[in-house]
Order: sequence, then C-alpha cells, then structure tokens
Amino acid sequence: MPRPPRLFEGRRPAGLLSRRRRRDLAGEVDAIAAITERLAVLLSAGVPASSAWSHVGAESASDADAGVLASAAAAAQSGDPVAPAIAAARSERSESSASWSVLAAAWAVASESGAPLAGSLRTFAAVLRDEAQLRREVRAALAGPAASARLVMALPAIAMVFGATFGFDTLNVLFGTPIGIACLVLGLTCLGIGQRWNAALAARAARSRADAGLELELLAIAMSSGVSIELARDLARRSIESHVPHAGDGAEVEAVLGLAARAGAPVAELLRAEAFRLRRAARSAGAERAAALGVRLMVPLGLCVLPAFVLLGVAPLMISVITGTLGAPA
Repeated sequence: MPRPPRLFEGRRPAGLLSRRRRRDLAGEVDAIAAITERLAVLLSAGVPASSAWSHVGAESASDADAGVLASAAAAAQSGDPVAPAIAAARSERSESSASWSVLAAAWAVASESGAPLAGSLRTFAAVLRDEAQLRREVRAALAGPAASARLVMALPAIAMVFGATFGFDTLNVLFGTPIGIACLVLGLTCLGIGQRWNAALAARAARSRADAGLELELLAIAMSSGVSIELARDLARRSIESHVPHAGDGAEVEAVLGLAARAGAPVAELLRAEAFRLRRAARSAGAERAAALGVRLMVPLGLCVLPAFVLLGVAPLMISVITGTLGAPA
C-alpha cells in the first residue's frame, strides 16, 4: 500500500540551492481549486454529478493532475464512487497535487451523507484558495533568504578562483599538498553540511497545511444534511482516515462539540468558525516561519559556510604565499 501523502509537508521546496526546476505548488493548488469551483457551478446549474466531472476542463492542471481528473470522470460516468477513484489515481501518479485528497474527502462525506454537493465544494474551493495564497506568500518571503544563501554558498569557489587569477598557486596547494588536501576535505564537508542545513531550514519554513480545520469542515458538511452528530462524526472520521490520515487527532472537534452542548448553539456554525480560525492561524504561522528564515540562516552561515570559505579560499592563499616566500631564492 502506498504511503499516504502528508499535506502539511512542503514537497521539495528545499532545494534552496538546487538548480532543478521547482514545481509551482501554489499553481497546482489553484488548479484544483478551479476544478472544485467549476464542479460547484455545474452542479448548481443542474448538471448531474455523473457528467459534471467530464465537463470540467483541466487546462491549467499538470499532466498528473489531468490524469487524476480523467479517472474521477470515468468513475462518475460509470456510477462508481469518485473519492476512491481519486485516491487510486493519486497512488499511481505521485506527482499529482496532494490537494486532490482534500477534494476526495469532501466529496466522500457529501455523497455519503446526502449533503448538497455544490455548497460543500464551494467551501472547499475557498479552503484551497487560502492554501494557494499561503504558498505564494511563503515563496515570496523565502525569495530573499534563498538568494542570499546561494550567494554565500558560492563564496569559497569565488575565493579559489580569485587566488588563481592573481597568480597564487592555490589549486596546487589544495590538491597537491597534505595540508591543502586536509583543508579541501574539511572545507567541502563544512560546505555540504551548510547546504543541507540551509535546505532543512527552508523546508521547515515552507511547510504548509492544506488540511487545517479539515475535519471540522467535513463534520459541518455531514451535519448540513440533517444526520445525527454520531453519524456525521463517523462519516468525517472515516473520510479523514481514508484520504487525509494526518489531518489531526480530532481534539478541535471535541472542543467545539462540547461548547455547542453547553451553550446550545448551532453546531455547524461553530464548526465552520473554528475551521476558519485554524486556517488563518496556519497561514499566519507559515508567514512567520518564512520571515524568521533570514535570521535562522545566519547559524549555518557562521558555523559552516564561513569556515568553508576560510579553508577553501583563505588558507590555501596564505599557504601559497608562505611557501612561495620561504622557497624563494635569496
């Protein structure tokens, strides 16, 4: 069985220093949000769910996401459950957006509970739009620290080229003498540690949660159909376990249900309000992590990159000068 996706993990953002073309994760989430909104509009217009999926375009989606959409449309037309089809297609296409799991969970709860699909899909389209906006804000906040880290990581190489350009035999010292080889090994080790450290900090700062407040939203959807709280909780929990198993432990649900029971307030409205609060809190936390990255990058800079600069650039230059002076004829 394939490992279920962790929606709150930023996938390969770390390539803080990588030259590989990065995926536009915000664009992927936006594409799924657009599909969700189109489904809601078609269903509101009276288009049957069995054919709505086939009318939804995937022009802005990636090839993997288009394949998931095709699988969902085929399942809907044949009368099979759509949510399992999405999950199966995602397991075959690892590059597809993890946001499909959020859509699958919402579709499963609305279908099984009999809740209005159009309204439920509009709610989750807004959730996905928030997630896409968070990813864009984090990416913008990371742009400056990422550029600074790339420049600093290039300093040792610049120092080596600088020394060779001005006639110092730094390359021969690094590759042809015992002390130079020791500097080379230690410098590259420090550089490698610094790069991995920077990447880990960037990955932690870029981490986001498309599933914040998801169980609360699913429970509100189920209850909007008029089912009992017990059945609604069972549907929401089963959908979470099937599609988004890392979405939470249900503690927020218990707190909201307890408040509703004590105050006699509408449960669904309280659930949606708490889900909105959790999404906003996740968005603020992501922005704070990105803003703090610039300061945190100073730690690997001081402990790893600057020592590498000294070992690979300054030390060979000094050794070359000293050996040249001592070995010069009188």
